Amino acid sequence: MLCGLIMAGGKGTRFWPLSTEEKPKQFLNLIGNKTMIQMTVDRIRPIIPIENIFVCTGEKYIDLVKKQLPDLPERNIIVEPEGRNTAPCIALSAFIIQRYYKNSKMVVLPSDHLIKNENRFREILLDAEEYLEENKNSIITLGMKPNRPETGYGYIKFNNKKINIHKSEVRGVDKFVEKPNLDIAKKYLKNGNYLWNGGMFLWTTENILNKIEKYIPGTYEALKTLKDVEEGNLQNEININYKNTDSISVDYGILEKSKEICVIPSDIDWDDIGTWRAIERYREKDYQDNIVSGDVRVIESKSNMAINNANKKVIMIGMEDTMTLETDNAIFIVNKSYMDNLKDYREVL
Repeated sequence: MLCGLIMAGGKGTRFWPLSTEEKPKQFLNLIGNKTMIQMTVDRIRPIIPIENIFVCTGEKYIDLVKKQLPDLPERNIIVEPEGRNTAPCIALSAFIIQRYYKNSKMVVLPSDHLIKNENRFREILLDAEEYLEENKNSIITLGMKPNRPETGYGYIKFNNKKINIHKSEVRGVDKFVEKPNLDIAKKYLKNGNYLWNGGMFLWTTENILNKIEKYIPGTYEALKTLKDVEEGNLQNEININYKNTDSISVDYGILEKSKEICVIPSDIDWDDIGTWRAIERYREKDYQDNIVSGDVRVIESKSNMAINNANKKVIMIGMEDTMTLETDNAIFIVNKSYMDNLKDYREVL
């Protein structure tokens, strides 16, 4: 049985001022008519029923999750008392999922990615699920073939070990690599055996809990009572013990220590929507390369981005390479070369 875990506790500071701590980017319509978290859930629902999909988020976002995902069972909203990185989030969620589905497999997904080839993505998940049937101690990650020397992503170096599962190749992993500088990213692109690390994983629930017990024993000890606590006391038990987990990423805590790591090169037209430039790549543009959202009119202007979340009309005349953001509190008019650094001015403003 395959379960989905969507990690949705991030604060999305890179998209400030549109994304705020009260409503971070996973709950915003950044690309299409649906929010990022809605797109993530819709992407897996054809192969995972909604009762098997779980969302791990913070307490202040419970109402947003319920509003945007009204079909999601309330028990499937896993609430972190505080953000403590990806390893505690995954450990907590694995304990919860195992309570309801003991022999399950988990696919772990961020809530803010874009995948345009969704059919191929689902095929890969099903191939990975089949691989785990015979390789229950394996950890599978999805790696995307780079099409540019990207410095904003981590990379996965794969080796020549290969097993074919239907249309997918399961490759051995040599190492995970941190975000490189531009020269190194160019070498990775030329080399051909490096993939972008999208932070998407598949494993059996039992196996990941065994790995947590082995490599992050403090986190396992802090949460192991969740296996048997009564349902009515579950959240209280989480609130008491979560602070005792290790604040560490799953990459450092588990992946870099495990031997049975493999990667499926995934041709799914993927992108991490982590910057305004990423949005610019995918939002629909007019004939003058303008991107507009809300009550906006552009006249004799080109290569602009205008997002209006307020009540007044925004009119741009004779503008070029400018981003305009109108919120309830302020109007931001920014040269596009500055737009991915807006958050750096937050304290000044």
